[in-house]
Amino acid sequence: LQENSKAYQAYGKKDIFERHRHRYEFNNKYLKEFEQEGMIATGKNPEKDLVEIVEIPKHPWFVGVQFHPEYKSTVLNPHPLFVDFIKASYENKKR
Repeated sequence: LQENSKAYQAYGKKDIFERHRHRYEFNNKYLKEFEQEGMIATGKNPEKDLVEIVEIPKHPWFVGVQFHPEYKSTVLNPHPLFVDFIKASYENKKR
């Protein structure tokens, strides 16, 4: 994960492992165009250079992922992205 990203902020670490259940992937052919418009890849599979996480830094909390965070989330141990989303929502509402 990029250290200056919302995903890194949520996880608190650079390397993560998540579950997938699909065969979709981000087409890297268009990555530069997305980045020029403000959406950046903040998490990539280091072995295959596949984009796993995208963010829009200028948005209060826009994080898109290729994996299923709900698979690793429980009531007593919610996924870090869910927790960070709720925190960001609460902080944004206070403004």
